Amino acid sequence: MTDYKETFQTWQSADLPVDLKNDLANMSEEQMEEAFYQDMAFGTAGMRGHMGAGTNHINVVTVAKVTEALARYIDEQGQAAKDRGVVIAFDSRHHSTEFAIEASQVLSAHGIKVYRFSSLRPTPELSFAVRFLKAFAGIMITASHNSKEDNGYKVYGEDGGQMIPEAVQAVIDARAAIENPFAIQKDVNEENVQIIDDMVDNAYLAEVKTISVDHELIEREGAALKFVYTPLHGTGQYIGEKALQQAGFTNYTIVKEQAELDGDFPTVKKPNPEDPAAMALGIEYAKKEQADLVVATDPDADRMGAAVRLADGSYQVLTGNQIAALMVNYLLTAKKKTNTLPDNGAIVTSIVSSRFASEIAKSFGVTTFDVLTGFKYIAAMIDRFEEKKDYTYLFGFEESYGYLIKPFAHDKDAIQALVLFAEMAAYYKEAGRSFADGLNDLYEQFGYFEEKTIAYEFPGVSGHQEMADLMTKFRNEKLEKVAGQLVLATQDFASQTQIDRVGAEKKMPQPKANVLKYWLADGSWIALRPSGTEPKLKLYLGVVADSKKEADEKLAAYEKEMAAKVQG
Repeated sequence: MTDYKETFQTWQSADLPVDLKNDLANMSEEQMEEAFYQDMAFGTAGMRGHMGAGTNHINVVTVAKVTEALARYIDEQGQAAKDRGVVIAFDSRHHSTEFAIEASQVLSAHGIKVYRFSSLRPTPELSFAVRFLKAFAGIMITASHNSKEDNGYKVYGEDGGQMIPEAVQAVIDARAAIENPFAIQKDVNEENVQIIDDMVDNAYLAEVKTISVDHELIEREGAALKFVYTPLHGTGQYIGEKALQQAGFTNYTIVKEQAELDGDFPTVKKPNPEDPAAMALGIEYAKKEQADLVVATDPDADRMGAAVRLADGSYQVLTGNQIAALMVNYLLTAKKKTNTLPDNGAIVTSIVSSRFASEIAKSFGVTTFDVLTGFKYIAAMIDRFEEKKDYTYLFGFEESYGYLIKPFAHDKDAIQALVLFAEMAAYYKEAGRSFADGLNDLYEQFGYFEEKTIAYEFPGVSGHQEMADLMTKFRNEKLEKVAGQLVLATQDFASQTQIDRVGAEKKMPQPKANVLKYWLADGSWIALRPSGTEPKLKLYLGVVADSKKEADEKLAAYEKEMAAKVQG
């Protein structure tokens, strides 16, 4: 009998909730293996995956086990860490509330102070709360923008950023040492738990109020600006509306169907503002009302997407890279105008994000720092700036619709982005122009930047090995050309080296990561990265050209050749 079958039988004999018992009773042999062949992967972004019975799924047992591991790690840090405690928040997904309570009961049983929201709150507010309360750690129950079948568990460190790798490894080791997850002690009375709703809401909103750059502009245009907001069935509405109203934006419509808190996300296939289909209902609203724009936040309100009205009355869904470029240009222009642009200004972005915003920042004398994918690396760079005082943080972003304007949170923050994006809309409206006009101005000045991300799925027991084998294949092949363009340099973040065409090697400053990036002779770039939270290999393409037509042609050529290599 294999180990996974033994584990399955242990679960069968355990006292489990009815839904998990039913899952076990209806499992096929293949489903059993997938559910029990491993403990769910836990990394620097926590764990995320399907809900259901099994050690490889999210459920009350796996949540209790990883929380017990976290509690043991905190125990080792001493009484001061236990007294500082852990903040817990959760989103609108199925079982999020019970997972949050499960986690708080396990921590409370260790005598660890717990701060918890009584109802759902955004991820960025959780990040802020850890810093505001000077807690030792934070837990966010969310699967962000994933489909309805998923949930997740993210752990934050004392700086409000996702927990650093060394601490994550300590939690992983502690989890591996837990022999019986069904014997974990829980304090059902939650004697060490404090509810923190209004206190943290008010403090967070006070900080969000400082996001506005041009208050006089908002006074002139804020009430007239007409837009549509959808929280996509998630946490954004309550805090998002308060943030918009206190900034001075009142002429907006909420997408009623998507304001309902519903973990089934019934109006969308995936509650992800990266997907234009998720914006469709908001755009319908906007067309009826002739609104200037549509903004959307994902279920845990750490990502924001937008669609803007064009001259012909249609709506263009912007990419995360386009939104970031517009934000950087607006922020730096405003700071230059008011003589508040520091000499040592810096923006921080990921290695798979567009160079568009970086070129804009360069024109203002602002430095760009490239970090690994994952907002924790942006948070770490913010901490470094604050410690060394060598640079002043101005903006951070990832191409996947994540932005951070001010670092009172240390994770991407769609509530901050909502406020700034509305202000930018007011700026263009007052000038008698549109976002499309603003983008075209930037393209004319800096070149036409365009990007695309393609995710290849590798599900099941063998998926991770298949992705690992593909990355090994690319490392061994050493690409020389892609679609006729010479590869000028190859960056391997696993070995932290960059090698150019003549073999000259340069050390890279980023931590080790399983990422390959190729720089082409025409200024384009290509990257390959296995996802840290999903069974997907992601192919990133970035090009720059003199026109959209030329950029589209480049993207198509690179995608065709790279897809053949990935799938062949």
